[in-house]
Amino acid sequence: MTLRDADSKENIEAYLARNQGLSFVAVDSNVIVAAVLAGTDGRRGYLQHLTVSLGHQSKGIGRQLVESVVCALDRYGISKTHLFVHHSNNNAQQFYQKMGWFPRDEVRMFSYNSSLNVEV
Repeated sequence: MTLRDADSKENIEAYLARNQGLSFVAVDSNVIVAAVLAGTDGRRGYLQHLTVSLGHQSKGIGRQLVESVVCALDRYGISKTHLFVHHSNNNAQQFYQKMGWFPRDEVRMFSYNSSLNVEV
């Protein structure tokens, strides 16, 4: 997971307000141990960030959070969801592929930055 300046508290709050009911946390003994940030453009779902604390990995928590996102998006009528994984993050790629996600090698992501801040 890469956090950028665009992931500021204010920007995340605005994202959550626009995408209510699509992001989730997992709590153990009143401590957040995992979180997923997701949203939609009204046509497709986007799983933005998923993180599980090291001590809680490999317990199915990440899987449950991803399934919660997919179910929540389905209630909005969104049946296709995209996510981005760093090329070098083999663990994440294997995790998602075990859940039935598949790489899309026929498309290439392009970005445009209208800011002078390269970390947005």
